[in-house]
Formats: sequence, structure tokens, C-alpha cells
Amino acid sequence: MICVKNMIHKKLNFTFSAVSLFVLLFAPGCGGGSGSADDNTVRRDSAIGGAITVLLERYPASRYDDVYKNFMQDYFGPGHILGDTARSGAYLRRELALAERFDGPLYEPTGYEGNFYRVNLSLIRDSIIDYPTYFDAFVRSVSGIVPPSLSEWRQKWTVIDSVLLAIGYSYDSLEADRRRILHQLDAGDPVVHHSRIFNDTYSVHYRIISRDIFEREILPLLPKTE
Repeated sequence: MICVKNMIHKKLNFTFSAVSLFVLLFAPGCGGGSGSADDNTVRRDSAIGGAITVLLERYPASRYDDVYKNFMQDYFGPGHILGDTARSGAYLRRELALAERFDGPLYEPTGYEGNFYRVNLSLIRDSIIDYPTYFDAFVRSVSGIVPPSLSEWRQKWTVIDSVLLAIGYSYDSLEADRRRILHQLDAGDPVVHHSRIFNDTYSVHYRIISRDIFEREILPLLPKTE
């Protein structure tokens, strides 16, 4: 296997798949948790770049807000939208009733650490997962979350932001969107919604479920794929 652990220091055109990202992180000489601090930084930045590439290949209309939201969810989970369980349940049922399309895969990991999954509501619509099982997993996913402090998250996002710019991500209003979100972070608010263009392009309907709960309780119920 070829280790590409020095490539992140250049301006990159990432073409990562899930398999190539696994090779990058765990191939001999590249991963396994040993090595210098510099090696660990390169692995981290490479993993971030791979996650960004997968996101942009799946949702090419994504704007800065959408990339940010994906990584923010990896650390904050669903806690910011689950303050009232009854209200959250009513909103979910309303969303199910009104949605005409359920774009995206059945599930996809958040960020680059994959602490949570975005789990498509089509699983309920298509009777693959019953509503009580899905909603209970969603609610319990809030338990045990220890989100980073705002200063810690600001530092994490600074790293992710630098990788995003290094791989050449760009569109006309990028700098304006970037300044707006960084200003919002500095004001103490880490929560961002999907961009208007994302919502106009894709009809995504999901909830955030913790990796442990999803892989233990939901994933075994899904259809097996070859």
C-alpha cells in the first residue's frame, strides 16, 4: 500500500472513496495511532479532506453553511433541536407527512470522526424502521453528549476551514458566507442551518442518531446490501 500522508501539505484535488479513506488512515506506515505529532496532524487533515470530498461529491450544491453543519453535527449531535421531546415528535411526524422526496443515502456519518449518523426518514416512510424505534433512538442520542466548549469548537473549525480552503473549494459568495459564520461563532452561536441553495436542490429529511445506538440497534434492521 502507498502511504500518502504528506500530500495534505499541498493544494489537493481529493478523490477519496470510503475505501481509499480507510486505506489512508489505517495502512501500514500511515495510521494505527502511533507516529509523530506531525504524522497525526497529517492523518487528521487527510481524513478531514476525505470527508469533505465525499460530502461535495454527494451534494455538489453544498455551500459553506452545509459543510460547516456536517462537521458541527459530528460534535454537537442532535441536542440543539431536541429541547422539547413532544414538540420534536410532532415536527418529525409533520415532516414525514409533507415530504415528497427523501434524497440522499439511508444513512451517512457526520464530519470526519463519524460520532453520529444522519439517518434518512425514508426508513420510517418505507416501513423499514417503525416510528417508535427510530424516534427513541433519536431521543436517546442526546444522552451522554459532551459537546466541546465554544472556544474548543472554534479551534476545531479553524482546522477544518483551513483544509476546506486548501483543497480548492470555492464559489462566488464563499468569502461572504465564511465571514458570516465565523462572526456568528465569535458571537457564541455555533448552530447553522442548511443553505437556501442546498434546500432548493435537495430534499433531505433526516435526524441525527449517535454512532453507538445506530450501529447497535438500527443498522442490523436495515436491508443487507452486496
